[in-house]
Amino acid sequence: MRVGDEVTLSVKRMAHGGEGIAELDGDGRVFFVAGAFPGDVVKAKVTKVKKNFGRAELQSVEEKGPLRVDSYCPAAEAGAGCCDFDTLDPDKELDIKSEVLLGQLRRIGKLSDLPVPELIELTPRRGWRTRVRLGVDDKGRAGLRKRGSHELVTDQVCTQLAPGLVDGLVGASDDVRRFSPGAEVIAVIDAEGNRHVAQTRKAPRGKRVEKITDIIEGNKQVVERADGYEFRFPVAAFWQAHAGAPDRYAQLVREWLRPAEEEDGQAVGWDLYGGVGVFVPAIAQSLGANGAQAAVYSVDFSPAATVASQPSLEEFDVHVVSDKVEKVADQLPSPAAVVLDPPRTGAGAKVVATVAAAAPQQVIHVGCDPATFARDLQYWQESGFFPTNLAVINAFPGTHHVEAVALLERSNKA
Repeated sequence: MRVGDEVTLSVKRMAHGGEGIAELDGDGRVFFVAGAFPGDVVKAKVTKVKKNFGRAELQSVEEKGPLRVDSYCPAAEAGAGCCDFDTLDPDKELDIKSEVLLGQLRRIGKLSDLPVPELIELTPRRGWRTRVRLGVDDKGRAGLRKRGSHELVTDQVCTQLAPGLVDGLVGASDDVRRFSPGAEVIAVIDAEGNRHVAQTRKAPRGKRVEKITDIIEGNKQVVERADGYEFRFPVAAFWQAHAGAPDRYAQLVREWLRPAEEEDGQAVGWDLYGGVGVFVPAIAQSLGANGAQAAVYSVDFSPAATVASQPSLEEFDVHVVSDKVEKVADQLPSPAAVVLDPPRTGAGAKVVATVAAAAPQQVIHVGCDPATFARDLQYWQESGFFPTNLAVINAFPGTHHVEAVALLERSNKA
C-alpha cells in the first residue's frame, strides 16, 4: 500500500473531525475518509499510510449508504470548508454526532458510567448563521476558504448563512463589492435585523484585539438578545453563530443549576470565559432562588467583549475580571456554582484543578470540540467531579461540529 493508490473502502462509522472510518478488505488498517458516511462504499486515493491506519481522499461513491443524501450547499459543492455534512441525512446528523461524542468521552475521558444524553436540535437547520468571517483574494473578492486551503470560493453562497447576510458581498455578479486584498470581512445580522459589515486585519503579535480598518455597513456595535436580556458589543467580538444557541444554552443553565444552600446569605457564582455575560442572569437568579444574595464573578481575557459594558446587567451583583482564567481563578471567592465555556482548545488541567480545589457544589462545563471536552471531563474525574447531566446540541447543522454541555458534581467515586 502506497500513497497515490486508489482503493475501494467500506465505511463503518464516523470519527471525530467528520471523517468516515473505513475498512479495506485484506488490509488490517482503518482508513479515514472525509465526505464518506456509514454504509457507503467509496473509491478513494490514499494520501497517508501508517502502520495501523491511513487517510484517503474521496474520489467517488460507488454504493450510497442509507445516510447519504444529495448535496444542498452550493458553496460546499464548490469545495468550501463550510457544510462538510451537507450530504448526510439531516434527521440522522445529531445521532451521529452524539455517537462520536460518547465515543470520545469513553476513549479519551475514560468515562464508563455516563448519563443518557439529552439530544437538542436547534432550529433552523439552514440559514442559521448570523455572523460570518470571509477571506479576501488578490482580486478583492470575498468568499469562504476551501477545505484545507487558503484558496477561496467567491461565487457561491453557503446555505448556513442567514438570509441577506452576504448579499452584495459574495457572488458571481459584477456588482459584488470588492475589498482590500488579504483582508478579512466580518458580516453580522443582529437581533434588530441590522447588518454590520467590517473589514479587518489580524491582530499584530502581542495584541489582543484585531484591527477593524473599515466599517462598510452598520457600525462598530451590534445588538443581540438572549435569555430576555440585551447585549451590546463590538462587531468583532465573540457571539454564538447559531441564532438559537445563546437562549438554549442559558436555558440549560437555568434548568440544571440548583439554588444555593446559603439561604438569605451570600452565594458566589463564577462565569469563566464569560464574554459579554450571557450566563450572568441565569447564574445569579438560579443561585438566589431561595433568597441568597448572589454575586457573579465574570472572567474573560478579551477586552472586546465585557460584562462591564452591559447596561441590562446592572441589576446583578457582577464583578468583572479582565484576565486569563488560569491566572486569576485561584484568587476568586469560593463559589457555590461555576459555569465555564472555554474556547475550542478546552479549559485544560490547570484550570480544572483550580476550579475543583475551590469546591463548588455544581459545575456546568460547555465544550465545542468532542476531544478537548472529553479530555477536560477526564481532568474533572481525576479531581472528583463526575457528569450527572449531559446534553448534545446540534448548534452547527450541516457540519461535523457539535456543542456539548455537562453538569458535574463531586462524587466519592474518585
